Amino acid sequence: MRKQEKYSKVIEYFEASMPDVSSELNYTTPFELLVAVILSAQCTDKRVNMVTPTLFRDYPTAEVMAEATPEAIFEYIRSISYPNNKAKHLVGMAKMLMEQHGGEVPSDMDDLVKLPGVGRKTANVIQAVIWRKSAMAVDTHIFRVSHRLGLVPESCTTPYSVEKELVKHIPAEKIPDAHHWLLLHGRYICQSRKPKCEKCDIKHLCNHFVKKNPLG
Repeated sequence: MRKQEKYSKVIEYFEASMPDVSSELNYTTPFELLVAVILSAQCTDKRVNMVTPTLFRDYPTAEVMAEATPEAIFEYIRSISYPNNKAKHLVGMAKMLMEQHGGEVPSDMDDLVKLPGVGRKTANVIQAVIWRKSAMAVDTHIFRVSHRLGLVPESCTTPYSVEKELVKHIPAEKIPDAHHWLLLHGRYICQSRKPKCEKCDIKHLCNHFVKKNPLG
């Protein structure tokens, strides 16, 4: 099967099975999503969603959070991974938003990655979810699923190389949704240690499954 044909079949499947896909992080504003994505690094969305309601209640905007101390923010996020660093990042991020962007979350990649706690993956999430840009954030789930399905070659050994390959083959207008499709498929079906191949409706397209089951 040619690569573009595989991409087309995978996209067709996800469009039918996940037509209304969205982030599993809870948020109501671009600022809240930025905070939640920063907190989600090496942490589950479920855990982040447990701490953000109180955090967002008391620090709903960059203006309010910029006046906080990392020590104050730490008390809200202490159950999150790396709470000390993330508390510092959140306050620094809020201050920079106030000083350079009028308290608003920017849409430009260069502006986003300058914010404390924001790397390329986080910036891509913001661009795709808030601004519907054709930005592909590659996390561990997307990295794994892309390789197992054979959407990217084994030579793609970094998140950035996977990102470039996916963006090259997925239509630009579908990339924001494709991020969620691949992530959720990895989170609930194509799991790291024990993939649920018996529940996967695209296993016939999957290099990993076919190699393990050569006779079908």
